Amino acid sequence: MAHFTNVRALAFDLDGTLTDSAPGLAYAVDAALTALNLPAAGVERVSTWIGNGADVLIERALTWALGHQPESAVIADARVLLDRHYATTIESGSKLFPGVKEGLAALAEKGLPMAIVTNKPTPFVKPLLTSLGIADYFSLIIGGDDVAAKKPHPAPLFLVLGKFGLLPAELVFIGDSRNDIHAAQAAGCPSVGMTWGYNYGEPIATAHPTVVLDHFNDLLPTLGL
Repeated sequence: MAHFTNVRALAFDLDGTLTDSAPGLAYAVDAALTALNLPAAGVERVSTWIGNGADVLIERALTWALGHQPESAVIADARVLLDRHYATTIESGSKLFPGVKEGLAALAEKGLPMAIVTNKPTPFVKPLLTSLGIADYFSLIIGGDDVAAKKPHPAPLFLVLGKFGLLPAELVFIGDSRNDIHAAQAAGCPSVGMTWGYNYGEPIATAHPTVVLDHFNDLLPTLGL
């Protein structure tokens, strides 16, 4: 097990790391495509498009369905449809991955501040955390609308570092996608890559996180807490 030193706070990605959100996102994507008289993509395909926020998600879906790059007006219209349908699935379309709730409880007992750093549109984040019963574990939530640049840009992690008053080496970022790992690397933070997420069909190890884990309950001992 890798051992981290001087860990003073943790930050977590959401979709693909803590929550299996692909079913709800796929439903919303497919509903938007269907409303535009385009073919549905299905959850397996949609899961490979998750990670860069809702605008990029719907743009990827439209590009696939149309066979070419969509015009900006089409993307904007489809984004409105996506948000409308996704809002109906916040509670039913996501579930926690195995061991997450117990693992977060164990980490909380250590007294370290924990943050959520996600590219998901901000209005959807807190309701999802609340519906899954994990909102109280996080003292800071950074959604996709809270920064000028989303992951893999380091801006969201710089915001966490400023809010928590930490040096980069003192914050560990846990994620499932190369966006998460590249953001951590750009911010100078150590990272943990989880293998069960939505990393565009690629092994998370190819992004070179500080350590790779297959089970959430391995996180606490790996951190040396």
